[in-house]
Amino acid sequence: MPSKKNLHLATDLIAEWPLPAAATLGSSVRAKGIVLEVRANLPHAVKKSLDVIAGTLVLRMPQEAQAEFNRALLVVVRRLDGIESLPVIPREIEDILSISTTERHRWLKDGRLPSAGTRTVKLRGRAKKITFHVFDPRIVEDILNEDLVATWREEDAIRTSENRRKAAWKAKLVKAEKKAKDAGESGNAEAKPNLVGWEDFERDGFLL
Repeated sequence: MPSKKNLHLATDLIAEWPLPAAATLGSSVRAKGIVLEVRANLPHAVKKSLDVIAGTLVLRMPQEAQAEFNRALLVVVRRLDGIESLPVIPREIEDILSISTTERHRWLKDGRLPSAGTRTVKLRGRAKKITFHVFDPRIVEDILNEDLVATWREEDAIRTSENRRKAAWKAKLVKAEKKAKDAGESGNAEAKPNLVGWEDFERDGFLL
């Protein structure tokens, strides 16, 4: 049997606001974040009266709470004005772009994922505050529309392959030098180990 607080009546006061795609960017996580942002402006007793259902904000209160409903209505309308510009937080951008936390950190660090600043919040039940980067929703939208994530992943794969190739050559060089030293060969500092393809490796500048 449903609890009394979850039992809605046909006579309930209801207001709805479909969230535009420019605001949610196709993400249910982002839609939930918008709800939390709007709830933060409502009185504590009214917060749970606002929820998101299938991409639509829904304010539902009992008939006898007409005055509170009217006040909440004004707050929601005011907060939703310009909601498309609400900065995107980490968990939202990961859902929107379908990326991992590791990818977000990597691309933020190398500048491919530009930060729109930082935000500091205090988590419920914790004394310590946390600070994290937020992102411009229009830039996130461009990244999504241009499928830049696929390009960045391809770039990362190429870079990883090159780094492994460099590491393999360096390891081979160290091994060759150690072998030459152990064999008592000449210690000419300009001498190069007799490695197949060494000229190509040196020409590519991998040791620079």
